[in-house]
Amino acid sequence: MKKLLMASAATALMAGTAFAGGHAKEVKIGIILGFTGPIESLTPSMADGAELAMKEVTDSGLLLDSATVTSVRADSTCVDAGAATAAAERLVTSDKVDGIMGADCSGVTGAILNNVAVANGVVMVSPSATSPGLSHNDNEDNGLFFRTAPSDARQGVVMTEVLMEEGIKEVAVTYTNNDYGKGLADSFQAAFEAAGGSVTINAAHEDGKADYSAEVGALAAAGGERLVVAGYVDQGGSGIVRAALDSGAFDTFHFPDGMIGAKLQENFGDEIEGSTGQHPGTDSPGAAKFTEMVGDAFDATSPFTPESYDAAALIMLAMQAANSKDSNDYKDHVMDVANAPGEQIFPGELAKALQIIKDGGDIDYVGATAVELIGAGESAGNYRQIVIESGEITTAKYR
Repeated sequence: MKKLLMASAATALMAGTAFAGGHAKEVKIGIILGFTGPIESLTPSMADGAELAMKEVTDSGLLLDSATVTSVRADSTCVDAGAATAAAERLVTSDKVDGIMGADCSGVTGAILNNVAVANGVVMVSPSATSPGLSHNDNEDNGLFFRTAPSDARQGVVMTEVLMEEGIKEVAVTYTNNDYGKGLADSFQAAFEAAGGSVTINAAHEDGKADYSAEVGALAAAGGERLVVAGYVDQGGSGIVRAALDSGAFDTFHFPDGMIGAKLQENFGDEIEGSTGQHPGTDSPGAAKFTEMVGDAFDATSPFTPESYDAAALIMLAMQAANSKDSNDYKDHVMDVANAPGEQIFPGELAKALQIIKDGGDIDYVGATAVELIGAGESAGNYRQIVIESGEITTAKYR
């Protein structure tokens, strides 16, 4: 696809009129994340990450006809599919966005994809929807859906590796009762049991409850060396941990991505000393560059924040490669700009990337998370393994 850019000057002139419709002085990108709801402590820095990429591109003056990139925020709620769909509809029909960075949680992402994005032919790049159920092929989503966070089919395997290396062979599992929680819990159980581990119980919990003592009672009765909490840090996941600690049912936990954030540290500190977990992350050169570029503006290491910068960057670079802001034109270029061959592009180098594409060259966008897209727009995936030490979330290693 990239080679199509190397058209002769004459062909380019003839095609000018055709491309004009995709050009504008303004490009609008919708950012739909759960600014309210069970991961509301994570989403502000995710949005900031995406908007940093947009500002970088706007400041370069190199996208299409020196377009200004404008962010339009909308609330996915993370959990209410109806509200998320309505918010996405407004982005597309009223705000007339040219692409969507989001959504965040898997259930609402699927709802927006099926009800809004596919229906209106709008590209979506999610930085955090990880349900294996979102692994579409191009025929199901018309080639419009991509994600910069890996599927939980991969996270289940990584969780298993971490626990086995810790010598943990028997665990209880609780998960938030939605697409994300169930998909991850099932993926983990399959991988853990295949590796010789034992899951004593795999039980759902509902978010929004004041008391989780009954759920913890059932988990405690089943037993296990550690409690795996596939929930949300701003919701029932933290409620489960509090009830488990207060009752003495469990004192160490394993936390997947939805539980890892500043709130986990604030809520429990050294009460969860020695607990483990993982979330998408990388120690690639791009991660360090992103952190340096962000400085004190927001938390560059917060889960899914680097993925959000990368998601927005991919949309804009694909537009440049297609010479159009029309989703039906640029959807076919997302995989091209994300992968080899081409010059590697890191955070802070979007202007350089736009110029290379404009000049007919190839780029390989590495970004903040070592982006590599496989299959139908899936992230190959890297993870940061964490451990709670002296009450703080610390990096054990990267996988």
